[in-house]
Amino acid sequence: MNLQWSKRGDDLYIYLSGELDEHSVGEVRDRTDRLIDGHAGLSRAVFNLAGLRFMDSTGIGFLIGRYKRLKKYGMAMALEAPDAGADKILSLSGLYSLMPKQ
Repeated sequence: MNLQWSKRGDDLYIYLSGELDEHSVGEVRDRTDRLIDGHAGLSRAVFNLAGLRFMDSTGIGFLIGRYKRLKKYGMAMALEAPDAGADKILSLSGLYSLMPKQ
């Protein structure tokens, strides 16, 4: 799992690539939480999922956990560029009602 990030204006962009599963979630969760904590006060975080090759229910849990952490800081969350498989999972799970796709 690879994580990159950038700041654009008042938005934190987090780019995820690889596989988001039980084997990779621990490290990426810790790194993402440090990024969020270090950028508290921005308006939102956008998670770019274009590079994800695989995401299971662990990925859904990861996203919900980051949503809750961002909410604590008053930041919104959006999802960007999921592939067709991830888009289907995210739609069926109802996550787009919490974190809209842009």
